[in-house]
Amino acid sequence: MSSYRDWDTLEALKNSPKGRLQYNQKWTPEDGDLLSQSICMLSPYAGWVLENIIPNKTLSDGSECQEYMQDSDGLSSMSAPASPVLPPLISPADTDKNQEEQIILEPCKDVDTFLRLPSAKMLAVESKIRSFEEEQKMKSREELNARLDYVNRYNRSLAEKAAEQYKRFEEMLELKQRQEKQKLEEQLEKDSKEAMERQEKLKEEHRHRAKLLSLKLREAEQQRQQELERNRQEEGRERMRRLCALQQEALQLIQKIEMDQKLQETLRVDLSFFSKRGNQICGDLSNVVRSSSEGQFPSQDDVIFGERSVQELKLLLRDMEKEVAAAQERYKAEEEAAKQKQKDAAQQQQQAKALASGPTQTTQDKKEGLQGQTEKNIMEQYKELLNRCDQCLNSISALLTSKDAKDKKTRFELQKAVLTPVGQISSDLTNVQEVFKKLNTLLTGGAVRTLDKSVSLSIHALASDFVTYKLAERFVTQAEQEVASHHESVFPLAMVVSGIWERHPQVGELFLAHLYKKCPYSVPFYPAYKKGVPIIDYQRELGYNIDGSVVEPQDHFLKRMSGMIRLYAAVIQIRNAFGTVQSHHPHGLNHGWRWLAQMLNLEPAVDITATLLYDFLEVCGNALMKQYQDQFWKLIILLKEELFPRIQMVTTEGQMGAVVRLRSFLENILRQKTIPLPKGYQRF
Repeated sequence: MSSYRDWDTLEALKNSPKGRLQYNQKWTPEDGDLLSQSICMLSPYAGWVLENIIPNKTLSDGSECQEYMQDSDGLSSMSAPASPVLPPLISPADTDKNQEEQIILEPCKDVDTFLRLPSAKMLAVESKIRSFEEEQKMKSREELNARLDYVNRYNRSLAEKAAEQYKRFEEMLELKQRQEKQKLEEQLEKDSKEAMERQEKLKEEHRHRAKLLSLKLREAEQQRQQELERNRQEEGRERMRRLCALQQEALQLIQKIEMDQKLQETLRVDLSFFSKRGNQICGDLSNVVRSSSEGQFPSQDDVIFGERSVQELKLLLRDMEKEVAAAQERYKAEEEAAKQKQKDAAQQQQQAKALASGPTQTTQDKKEGLQGQTEKNIMEQYKELLNRCDQCLNSISALLTSKDAKDKKTRFELQKAVLTPVGQISSDLTNVQEVFKKLNTLLTGGAVRTLDKSVSLSIHALASDFVTYKLAERFVTQAEQEVASHHESVFPLAMVVSGIWERHPQVGELFLAHLYKKCPYSVPFYPAYKKGVPIIDYQRELGYNIDGSVVEPQDHFLKRMSGMIRLYAAVIQIRNAFGTVQSHHPHGLNHGWRWLAQMLNLEPAVDITATLLYDFLEVCGNALMKQYQDQFWKLIILLKEELFPRIQMVTTEGQMGAVVRLRSFLENILRQKTIPLPKGYQRF
């Protein structure tokens, strides 16, 4: 209860005007006696403070208070009420400052005079109040410091415990990590050992399987080699048997070729050529068989050589038999002529001379209607085309003969752009279309790919003429080489030539010029021999290839002429190649009809006439038959009855192959009244 009143007192003092004064806590004695400088008016509550707080200590008997009152500068007569009635305390929070001052001053109205205390007494009271406050502050501070010390000690103990627990936790975590790491390392080491063991086991199994596989492969290879060796030996023995059979057949044929010398003298015919040639063939074949017997086995080339030898012997025997038959006929004719005593001696000598010299003598005689030269207008066109070809050659001579590296490179690229596509022509229609498209693109100024390079006519001023000339020349060369060996390849090539000709007429004209140069019989034209001209130059004019002073064999010559005339016959019958919409072919079937009619009006030449007629009719006969119908058959009958006998007359017995082939062809088409389509034409 006392403490509660003490706090009320302190609260009242705090709310008093003095309690709201500001004290200088840093006051020094040099500042002077502040209390003596001014009179401090005490509140009426001071007596209540003295009665309730101080008397317990210093005024318990009342004497000291009385003495205190007597020594207060004449104010001893004044005494404070024993128990002053305090006004009710009003909280500062409930009223403002003016109301508070009014409440505090109201008791002063009841007091007659303010209680004035001496400075020493007032200082003592104030000091006691201050000491009490300091004491309370000290107690509070001590309790607070004690409480803070306790809290700090408690916090430190908690922190130390937490640090220890955290340390233990880290140690435990580190221990667990170490244990897990050790366990993981042990597991990895264990797995590694197991993996190594498995790897070693797999390696061992692999080595074992590799050995087994190697053994099996070696055995299989040995078996394959043995099988191949058996097959090779079997094939070799079969070829050896075949070669021996061919040799035996050749020996039988040579026995037939070697005739009795007396019979040759009787027939007055020299057959030594057949005998020599037959013995030569047999000797070559015997050498092949002998070399094969000494070695392992004959090759397939040896067998092919044997077959060719036997075939040649058969042809040789057939020609010899024809020669013997002709000699027998001549012998019989001579006997009959000798019996004709009534004939004039001059006629007998002329007849004997004609029979002795053979049928070639009669070629000097001409029947009515046959010519020795080609028509004038045809020869004019022929010469005009050759002049154009020469002019084109002269125009590109600067590029052809240039030594400049750039011109050489240009010439090489342009040649490749022309030669490569033509050389790639095959029997596939898609391939033919691609080749035509490439050549047409090049001629129209577009770019084409050659050797991973783009080539066009813009790379040189003479490129257009150069490509035109070389392309026409390449077409004819392709006929010489490819068509001559494979007759079915003529139509793919002819389709490209015809398509290019229709779109680029200059190429077609140069193609004809090159064809006429190499094969004058395509005009048709038989060059005549002129006196004073070397024979080798005349043969070159006839179309023979001359290497130095060596003239190509007759069979090679006929083969090349056949390829070129076949290409010519195929070109003139192909129209609207690759979607062309021209009204007519620039060199169509009418030229083929003119060529055939002109051939019938010319004197035949040995070998070449029969060969070219057969090749031309086999390729172009069906198209001419459909175009001209009855007129064509009249021309064929004229050929059979008028020209063919003259062809036989100029052909010697050793050159009858082409004549026999032509005769068989004419007989078949006249008997069947039709000409079949040539081989390879159906694809296009």
